Amino acid sequence: MPGIAERYAGLAESAALERDPAQVRSVERLQALQDELANYRRASKSSPLGWLMARGPQKAPRGLYIWGDVGRGKTMLMDLFFETAKVEKKRRAHFHEFMADVQDRLNEARQALKGAKDADPIAPVAAELADEALLLCFDEFHVNDIADAMILSRLFERLFERGVVMVATSNVAPDDLYKEGLNRPLFLPFVKLLKEKCDTINLAARTDYRLEKLSGTRMWHAPNDLEAQQQIDEIWRKLVGGSRGGPCDLSYRGRKIHVPFGGNGAARFDFADLCRQPLGAADFVQIARNFHTVVIEDIPVMSPDQRNEAKRFILLIDALYDNAVKLIASAEAEREEIYRGEGTTEATEFKRTISRLIEMGSTEYLALPHGGHGADSAGRQ
Repeated sequence: MPGIAERYAGLAESAALERDPAQVRSVERLQALQDELANYRRASKSSPLGWLMARGPQKAPRGLYIWGDVGRGKTMLMDLFFETAKVEKKRRAHFHEFMADVQDRLNEARQALKGAKDADPIAPVAAELADEALLLCFDEFHVNDIADAMILSRLFERLFERGVVMVATSNVAPDDLYKEGLNRPLFLPFVKLLKEKCDTINLAARTDYRLEKLSGTRMWHAPNDLEAQQQIDEIWRKLVGGSRGGPCDLSYRGRKIHVPFGGNGAARFDFADLCRQPLGAADFVQIARNFHTVVIEDIPVMSPDQRNEAKRFILLIDALYDNAVKLIASAEAEREEIYRGEGTTEATEFKRTISRLIEMGSTEYLALPHGGHGADSAGRQ
């Protein structure tokens, strides 16, 4: 199987992507890490002589923390790196999804250790995670939860001790993680640890590749006929790099949100997946924070008879708008006609929703960074 350098070069030669100097430098470093990982073996504690024969655990390769503005190709590079990494035990996740899993495991460990004196639930959880994956790859590395911030240093110290290698992408430099967060001084040891264990790469690419893919794209397709379906399919192929994408689940606070199709930072849903399911504002915010582009198909004309669907649609658009998510949709009617009814709360609220839908198709909106629209997104990464 070719490494990331060969795959990137092949895509550039076939014009599937434009060769970018900053990306090329990142690919070179990612390829070097792949080469190190191919020869890296953690000493096994299961063998009585494992640590002795290795004269202590083999030194782990330094990980990578790749940061830069949105639309610079970070997700694409992570896709290529993870697919071509010759590592048997590897895991890739959005960072917030990983931490939700960690918190769930910690709760279980606390229950199991109940009554044990000075028991630390982080130790068994870290051991479990390290056993499951030698290579941890994180998309959208950001910290905005104090519960996560307070355990990161201890958790990753244990993971690194066990030879885990981390590769992460983020919109911010390490020093700006959890900026202005509550009790941030207690978080700073993690930043120090991150710099000790990972090299930092600033992906200062010149082109916003996401905006380039959507340039000239029709964002709202009505009526929802065969032509609209074909156009949506073509847009989706561009977004995810030619593949159909696959299903995934977003996990947070013990809840799971099913994403029928996801890939390259984009998600694809049917209206029924979002607005005819028991989802609320917090669920829609999670979707908006995790995907820079959302495709919604088969949006119907709503009326007072579809009150629950209309309420959820209003909340969904608010979440997407506040996080500057790019929306591509197929609908029964144009934006101005998707709600028909007078004198209801939803009719009043839909005026704002329609206004936002129109703005979301503008060039100015499309140029906004993901997560950077509106007062509600202030301070988000």
